[in-house]
Amino acid sequence: MDTVILAVVIAVIALVAISGLVIGSRRKKRPESPPSSPTITAPPAEPHVGDEAETPRDEPRRTIEEVGLPEAEAEAPAPGAPIVTEPVPPVEVPEPTAGRLVRLRARLSRSQTTLGKGLLGLLSREHLDEETWEEIEDTLLTADVGVAPTQELVERLRERVKVLGTRTPEELRGLLREELLKLIGTEADRSVHTDGSVGSADGEEVPGIVMVVGVNGTGKTTTTGKLARVLIADGRSVVLGAADTFRAAAADQLQTWGERVGARTVRGPEAGDPASVAFDAVKEGMAEGADVVLIDTAGRLHTKTGLMDELGKVKRVVEKHGPVSEVLLVLDATTGQNGLVQARVFAEVVDITGIALTKLDGTAKGGIVVAVQRELGVPVKLVGLGEGADDLAPFEPEAFVDALIGD
Repeated sequence: MDTVILAVVIAVIALVAISGLVIGSRRKKRPESPPSSPTITAPPAEPHVGDEAETPRDEPRRTIEEVGLPEAEAEAPAPGAPIVTEPVPPVEVPEPTAGRLVRLRARLSRSQTTLGKGLLGLLSREHLDEETWEEIEDTLLTADVGVAPTQELVERLRERVKVLGTRTPEELRGLLREELLKLIGTEADRSVHTDGSVGSADGEEVPGIVMVVGVNGTGKTTTTGKLARVLIADGRSVVLGAADTFRAAAADQLQTWGERVGARTVRGPEAGDPASVAFDAVKEGMAEGADVVLIDTAGRLHTKTGLMDELGKVKRVVEKHGPVSEVLLVLDATTGQNGLVQARVFAEVVDITGIALTKLDGTAKGGIVVAVQRELGVPVKLVGLGEGADDLAPFEPEAFVDALIGD
């Protein structure tokens, strides 16, 4: 009996073992199902120097709107979605130009009163002998007034002081103011001409075309951008032409100025044809119905060949659309007589109609206004009095002279 029971137990154990082997072999034959893709989370970014610490756990979390972060930073874009760039900053509203030079008078007077105060001090001496008049002449020459204008002013001052007799400070200031205004001139048309015209070829209306010329380093491109602000402040619409294709940063710089006030900039490839860019800028201005097209030209050298020939070509090509309304020569007021040499060369290539004097708030001598007008026979129309975006002002002789001689 025991033998029978033992045989049954052994048979059951063997059957169980055989069943396990069969099941295991079947499992090995089944193909394995692919593992599910794991969810990968990005590791937390390591803090950098200057980053703010994470909000403490005991403080309530703020929403995206409360933090002020753009949504693009809070949520990654879906695959294939367009990349959203940062929004363009809002268009600036330039400062009104009316009376701008008067508002900048304090800045101008701080650096220009040496001329006025020096002359008033000399004229106030009890005895005006020959030595004193020579000092007056030297003061005017040092201020870059020029030889011929200096001689004229000294002669008139001598006559009027002799007739005047007594010389109170108020009388002398009034006398000097009158004579300086005569020297600078108050009758000249100092407005920047931006009137449009009828196209020479097809009779289509053409915007006012203003060419800005001058050597690099005088602030030419910056002046073009600031002039756009002046015109837009006066209610004009502007298109900018980046025809200085030889200076790598010129087009980028001009475009930045344009974007700040909502003016379109037409540009071409680096080292491309400047005349082609200028032509396209006027064409774009016509298509948009713009009031004015400002063309920033190249200014690598002030020689009579090469660049000067290119400048003449730009003007001729632009005039296929219509006449150029204004040609502004930008001069660095601190260069003195060297600036007059540049003025002569540019005047031989294009008909200069006005002058923009930059850096007049620095070490410039106020007399350069007189000298450059005499040299070219055209008026100073704009003056740059600082680095600010609205520091370009229409030139006003009365405000300028008042700044020279002080109160």
